[in-house]
Amino acid sequence: MLWIPATLIAAAAQTARNAMQRSLTEHLGTLGATQVRFLYGLPFALLFLGVLVRVTGSSIPPPGARFVAFTAAGGVAQIAATALLLMAMRRGSFPVATALSKTEAVQIAVFGLLILGDHLTPLRGAAIAIATAGVTLAAFKRGERWTVTSLRPALLGIAAGGAFALAAVGFRGGILALGDGPWWLRATTTLVWSLGIQAGLLGSCMMLVARPALLGSLRLWRPSLLAGFFGALASQFWFLGFALTSAANVRTLGLVEVLFAQAVGWLVLRQRITGRETLGMLLIVAGVALLLAAA
Repeated sequence: MLWIPATLIAAAAQTARNAMQRSLTEHLGTLGATQVRFLYGLPFALLFLGVLVRVTGSSIPPPGARFVAFTAAGGVAQIAATALLLMAMRRGSFPVATALSKTEAVQIAVFGLLILGDHLTPLRGAAIAIATAGVTLAAFKRGERWTVTSLRPALLGIAAGGAFALAAVGFRGGILALGDGPWWLRATTTLVWSLGIQAGLLGSCMMLVARPALLGSLRLWRPSLLAGFFGALASQFWFLGFALTSAANVRTLGLVEVLFAQAVGWLVLRQRITGRETLGMLLIVAGVALLLAAA
């Protein structure tokens, strides 16, 4: 049951990181703000791993080809997902973009079954459906006129959800591929590898096509460092959850992030919460409660 507090901590830390990245996007653009998550998160992930190894005296599990393949695939998918989410936030409201990305919960149940063989009970499947319905209800506003321009953030958010789903399945696959060592050590080792791959890939790409954004993230090192810390903290607890239960369970409970995002939108960004969004949040709470009852 440790996956439950781990997931709640991850959701809270990720909400903080998303808000910080949203502000960095105004200065660095989408690629620059995305790179911050990986480049500045990697040192903290290495610190987490070093502390665990030093305190417990455990050895870092050796990587195999299957581990590298799963982790690299998850890392690439997460780069795409983060960029898509930041683009959606830039073109639409913070809570709506976050909410639509959480259609990930349904998509991850499918990908988890097809790729890893993670089965869901009917009760947990119902919990995912109810919570996702709440996400959808919270995202769409009554009487809003949808045009090609206004639909773009919605489509970006849904695409981000699909990429996040593939990333979660990839990371869980990497954790499982490390064998039977301590679950917390396999999770943290996978985190270090994923951030290293992501920082290397995206950093190399930016050196070629977006060098000003990369240099800008170095100049804005103070806010970037804080965003990197919260990103690494969130990922650490997401990965701990993936090591303990199916990715679908973790990411469905993680829908509480939508509630956190609504709070950020209301308290920090001064965005009004409608009755429709409130009803959607109640459905999210009901779905999460059903998931926990089935755990």
